[in-house]
Amino acid sequence: MSAITSQITAMRNETTQVQSQQARTTGMKNDSNTFLTLMLKQLENQDPTEPMDNTQWLSQLAQYSSLEQMTKMNSGLENCAKYINAMYDDMALNSEINQTLAMIGKDVTLQIPNENDPKHPTTVTGNVTEASFEDGSGKIKVNGNYYSIENVISVRDK
Repeated sequence: MSAITSQITAMRNETTQVQSQQARTTGMKNDSNTFLTLMLKQLENQDPTEPMDNTQWLSQLAQYSSLEQMTKMNSGLENCAKYINAMYDDMALNSEINQTLAMIGKDVTLQIPNENDPKHPTTVTGNVTEASFEDGSGKIKVNGNYYSIENVISVRDK
């Protein structure tokens, strides 16, 4: 009987630790707290003349262990996804910088949207003399004016 009492005490301590961690985290931790609470209630309310079968006990502990591992794996995957997104953003920015710089000294044709007549954009042709980066996007200087590289429709060597 003292073995069961010590197990219940250990489960209470574990539940208290999980509840304090729950204040700092959300999601899967909440599920593990619920699981531990249910397991503790099951131990407290079991019939002393017919205690829980060892196989059931081990099965529930394996489920709890599996839940904890899934929680850790989920956290790791979230961190990996954040890292990949940051890397993708860096690569996209570097690609735009390289594309903008590669246009210096080349002849380009741009189509500039016309606010008054959206069906008839203005076409500008000229040599790129300068490149800059304003507001996180590449700009090229053609015929003394700056244009976004989004407006470029063709690039030619001189």
